[in-house]
Formats: sequence, structure tokens, C-alpha cells
Amino acid sequence: MEKILVIILGLLLTFPSIAARKPIYKDSSKSIEERVEDLLSRMTLEEKVLQLNQYTLGRNDNANNFEEQVHKLSPEIGSVIYFSDSPELRNSLQKKAMEESRLGIPVVFGFDVIHGYRTILPVPIAQACSFDPELVEEGASVAAMEAKKAGVDWTFSPMVDIARDPRWGRVAEGYGEDPYLASVMAAAAVRGYQGTDPSDGKHIAACMKHFVAYGASEAGRDYVYTEVSRQSLWDTYLPSFEAGVRAGAMTVMSSFNCISGIPSSADSYTLTEVLKNRWGFDGFIVSDWGSIQQLRSQGFVSDKKEAAMASMNAGLDMDMMNECYDAYLEDLVKEGKVSEARLDDAVRRVLRMKFRLGLFEHPYVEPTKYMERFLLPEYLETARRLAEESMVLLKNDGGLLPLSKPSSIAVIGPMAESRFHHLGSWQGKGTGEFVVNTVAGLKKRFPDAQIVSAQGCDFDGGDRSGFEAAVKAASEADVVFLCLGEKNNWSGENASRSTIALPAIQQALAEEIAKAGKPIVLVTTSGRPLDLHLLEPLATAMIQEWQTGLESGNALAALVSGDYNPSGRLAITFPYSTGQIPIYYNHRQSARTNQGFYQDIPSKPLYDFGYGLSYTTYSYGKVEVSDSLITKDSKIRVRVPVTNSGSVDGTETAMLFIRDPYCSVVTRPVKELKRFSRHEIKAGETYVFVFELDPQTDLSFVDSEGRRFLESGEYDIIVKDQIIRLTLK
Repeated sequence: MEKILVIILGLLLTFPSIAARKPIYKDSSKSIEERVEDLLSRMTLEEKVLQLNQYTLGRNDNANNFEEQVHKLSPEIGSVIYFSDSPELRNSLQKKAMEESRLGIPVVFGFDVIHGYRTILPVPIAQACSFDPELVEEGASVAAMEAKKAGVDWTFSPMVDIARDPRWGRVAEGYGEDPYLASVMAAAAVRGYQGTDPSDGKHIAACMKHFVAYGASEAGRDYVYTEVSRQSLWDTYLPSFEAGVRAGAMTVMSSFNCISGIPSSADSYTLTEVLKNRWGFDGFIVSDWGSIQQLRSQGFVSDKKEAAMASMNAGLDMDMMNECYDAYLEDLVKEGKVSEARLDDAVRRVLRMKFRLGLFEHPYVEPTKYMERFLLPEYLETARRLAEESMVLLKNDGGLLPLSKPSSIAVIGPMAESRFHHLGSWQGKGTGEFVVNTVAGLKKRFPDAQIVSAQGCDFDGGDRSGFEAAVKAASEADVVFLCLGEKNNWSGENASRSTIALPAIQQALAEEIAKAGKPIVLVTTSGRPLDLHLLEPLATAMIQEWQTGLESGNALAALVSGDYNPSGRLAITFPYSTGQIPIYYNHRQSARTNQGFYQDIPSKPLYDFGYGLSYTTYSYGKVEVSDSLITKDSKIRVRVPVTNSGSVDGTETAMLFIRDPYCSVVTRPVKELKRFSRHEIKAGETYVFVFELDPQTDLSFVDSEGRRFLESGEYDIIVKDQIIRLTLK
């Protein structure tokens, strides 16, 4: 025996690589696909199933309970939703996974980083109004850097649902009503979160949600059935998701809604045929919280085991807090009701993401001091710029704004000194402590002015006891800032409202303040479009501020003082009243163009998609196209000179729409946004916007199966009020 051991030892010394050789999946020099396949081949059925489940960690922030929280979780689990911001707690669970599991597969830590982590940015609907995808990308990058330092690897964002009913609370989380704008912003957010190298320790995985047509929620009620045709699915609700896939999004989240009878979380057509097969998506699909077990509530399955089978077979890879996959998936595979090939495909996708994030080489997060991780000056600068660009000037009678040197200002309303409600829904780890509110922003910008604030009333209710003090403050001021709006939790998930008008008490306060006869700057803060038709006549100037995060007050002060010339444009239509909903710019043409209007209210919205004022004026010159007679293989070049004909510098966003007047396959919207570009133009100067179009993609449309078609005939190019007719041979 001793002689045999000597021989073995001699062989190991002669061939040290035999002893040192490590598994392929641990060899960073190998390709990700090689590593995935090697690891997958080593896993047991139980280990595979555990990788497809997501639990929670950090809901109890007491450090004394960290060990207990980690002890409750298996080292083989795939993911957790990470509610803490402690790198130490994250590292504790990760150490358990790396050292106590048989194969040392790291856990991926997810969290809802929707519009910032600690440095809270404007809500996404506000960001879309900037029409500045580069800045949106920068904001997502800031959110990623803060989240990663806190231990988060994966965000459940961006939300790219197209929303046309502002009664739906989650309109705040998306990019508005237009598929093209949402597509551009989706790609920008994905790039911002993930960067060019998601494993660089500064970026995190993106998750596009909610797949698909969740924004078509009937009457704006959350979680309900939706009736969406295949045609609408392809021409309206799928494009933004495809754009995110093309930008490299690593994950997608299924939605709660039931689409034309099939629950989204069990719809093989959208999850597998479209997303995975046709688009070639190689990441994984995670359920929304509880959306698998909720197949029972939707009447699609009888129990959680059937729910697990339906979702897995449809293509849904990871179970978020359903307790369906962990409880039943192993049995379903053994019973042949879920194939081993389908199980392996799901696990392969989860492992691929973990390798792409570099978690096998760098499973831990380096603990740093709070002020080294969060609220850095450069992060706040990004937040301020994005807030400035998101706000939309809706009205400015008599050029009231910008203010020059007001001697006295009254700031009135429930949002006057509010901090918390500027954060909006899904405020990550943000707190009101760091919000610059309206009063603080104005005092900083106008230090010599006498600034008096009066709440006047609460957001809702019937208490008018503060009216008298508010009217007194207004009557003694040069100008009044009337700050009305929504509480932060009035929009977001499960925040449907029957009307988008503000509560009656806020309208009553506005009417009382108007009696003082002073110029009123109405500032509305919300996560959705509002019904402003009764407030509009009372105001001299109006600003849709949105919920713009930590830098709200500084951004507003910059705008009203003229330090920043407003450039925001509405990414979603503001109805005249709730009764017009749904109303959106890219609707289909009516059968009778001169009939069918409302008898009791106007049929046109109060403010259209793309609307927004500036402190200067822009004059559009003649639109020129490279050729008005084109072929399917032509490249169309559109040039439009825009002159800043006012007296101050500003930034203009030029938008190019197309229209197909007659289509024999399917009727098309009255116009479709195809390009936009923003550019700073100094007073008196001219900038030439140039847009390039490809008929195959920009003039074509999709049928009900997603096949693109391009008919010969006439097409219109629309820029501002000019229409240029093209003929496609």
C-alpha cells in the first residue's frame, strides 16, 4: 500500500495539472456557454429546481437578526429580493451559497430600483418628457452604481408598458403612450443599468416588465382582464420590449393580466414563441410577485401544482414568491408533466445571467461608508438635470415666467413644503430627508425675496381652516405659487383612481386664492396626467412638475427664474377630463370624421402628446426631403432648419411623424412618431435637424402575426405643421 501511495504521489508531482485542474465552470478563461453547460451537467434535479426560485432577504433591518435570516435560506437558492442596503448581510448569504452548497453557485440579489436607489430621480413618465435618452441612460447608470454598492445585482426595471389610461396608477412607472418613444427609452434604460460590461462591479442586470400589455388594464383597474387583439399586441405593446431585447436586457418579467383569455404568466405564445423563439432572447423570464399562483384566481388552474406546470411549460423560468416551483416542480419533472429539456433550458438561462454578471469570480460586494456609496455630488447633478428637463411648461400668459426679481412670493398648497411626496411611488431607498422641496428651492434661488408659505389644505378631505391664512399670504405677495397634486402613493401599483381630477378641496383652495387677484403659477405634482380643465382658467402660468425626486425644488427654481429654459414635452396626452379616457394621439381614423364627438365636453384633449412651451420661440423653415419619389430600398433624408426667433437660448425637440393615408392590409394610426431629436439653439441662430429614414422599417407596419409589410403608394412626412407627400414605387 505504501508503495502505491508513493507511485500516486509521484504521478501528481510529475503531472501537477491533474491535481490542480478545476471544473470548466470555474475557469474564467472558458466561454460563458461552455461554463453553463459544464455546470448544468453536474447539477442534481433538486439543485436545478432551487435555482428557479426567488425568496426575500432583509425585510428585517435589525443587524441582530441577520444571522437568523440567512440561516432560514438554503445555500442552493437561485435568487432573493434584497430589501436591505447592507453589503454585510448580502455577503453573509453569498458566503453561505459559495461555501456551503455542493457546487458553489452564487445567489443573485434583486430589488425594485425603478427611478433611483438613494438618489431618487423623476418618475419614468416624467423622464420620458425630457425626450433625452442619453440623460435617461445616465440616470439609470447612477441608479445601478448606488444599487450595486448596496448589494443589488438585478433591478426589476425598466417598465416599458404602453399606457393610455391615466386612471391606471402604474402609468407613472412607464414611458407614456407612444411605442417609438417607449422603445427608445427602454433601450436607453437597459444600457444605463447594464453598461457595456455588466460584470464591471458598477452595473446591474435590467428586467423589462411587464410582459405584455399590462398597460391596457381595463378602465385603469390594476391586475384585471385585458382584451388585446394580436394586431394591437404587435403594433402597440410589443415594440418597446423588442427594443429592450435588442439592447441586451438580461431578464424579462411576466405580467399579472389575462390577455384575451390567456393569463400572461402562462401564455406560451408571448413567452416562448415571440420572446424566445422569434426574438432570440437568451435571458430568463421571472414571474411578477405571486403571478404564478394567481393563475388560480384567474380561473386558469385549480391548484398551485397545476399553476407551476402551466407557467413552466409556457416558458416562465423563475418563480418570484409563489412557492409553486420549489414545492412541485421536482415532482412534475419526475411525473413527465414538465420535460427535463424544459427544466434545463430554464436553469441554463439563470446560470447564463449569473456568469454574465461576473458573480462566480466576484460574488461579494466591498463594504464602504454610506457617503461613499450614495448621494454623491455627481449623482445629484444628474438628478437635477433630469428633473429640469422633465418638467413641462403648460401655460405662460403674458410672459409671467421667468420671474426676474420678485420682492415677495407666496407658496401655497399641500405640496408647498412637502418633501416625501416629491419622491413618487417605488422610491427605492430614498427618504424625504434629502428632498429639496418647493419652498427650499425658491428661497435658495431668490434669497432677497420675502417668501411666505401656507399649506391652505391637505391633499384631500374637507378641512378649510387653512384657507384664510393662505388667502392672506396670497394677497400680500407679488406672485403666488399654488402647489397642488397627488400624494406619492396615489400613483404606482394598486393605485387605480376613478378620476384623474384632483380632490375637491384642492380645487376649492385654488378658487379662493384666485380671488386675491394676484398672478398664479400653478405647479402640479403627480405621477399621472391630471384633469386640469377647471384649474387652467385660474392660473396665469402652469407647470406640470411631475414627481421629480430629490432635486425637485432646485429644478423648479431654475425653471421659474430662467436659469433653465423649459424644454420638456408631454410623453402622454392630458385629457380635458376623465370622461375622454382613453385618448391618445396615435389613434385610428374614425368612420365619420365630422361626427361621433362628445355632446357635453370637448372631444380634443387639453394638452396633446408632444406639447410643451418655452421662454423663446422656434420658427420651422421648409422641410426638405432627399427625394419624394422613392423605392423600398431608398434611404430618405429629411432636413428641417429651426431658428430660435426669440431673445433667449433654448433647447428644441423636433419630432418627425409619418402617416400612411391608405393601407389595404390594416388601418394605421393617423400619425406615428418615427424620429425625434433635441438640440440647444442660441437666440437668433438656426440649427438644421437631419433625420434619416429607411422605408423597410420606418414606413412599414406589422400585421396581426408580427410580419412587417410595406405597400407601394403614398406616405406623408409630418414635421410640426408641414406635410410632405412621398410616393413609394
